[in-house]
Amino acid sequence: MIEADPLLASQLVVRVCLFIVAAIAMIGGALQMFLGQPDTLPRLDNVHRFMAGVYFSTGLINLWAAITIRQQGVLVYLLALGVLLAGVGRLVSISRVGLPKPAAVWLGYLVPELVLPFVIALAHYASH
Repeated sequence: MIEADPLLASQLVVRVCLFIVAAIAMIGGALQMFLGQPDTLPRLDNVHRFMAGVYFSTGLINLWAAITIRQQGVLVYLLALGVLLAGVGRLVSISRVGLPKPAAVWLGYLVPELVLPFVIALAHYASH
């Protein structure tokens, strides 16, 4: 059996980050699909569950990109951009309607969304 070359350290960093994003998106998407948007209008619940499906599918794409990291190019940058834009969306929400309670939980979501994209992009760039 021929062993594949080991991953570069930078590829390993990208892979781990993409696995983290995949787990968050797939667990979060499945949970939100199941829970929906309680105590709201049917239209808002419908949109919420639709976006949960998009969120889950993004997790699958991150999982696939992590597994096939050696073959990935621009896709990794696009996935990192998606995470960054999610964080920006959270920042807009916080600036418009305030920080949800408990604040530590929501800031715990926000910080990785603003940091991981740069780690992913820089490590991926270093891999090439």
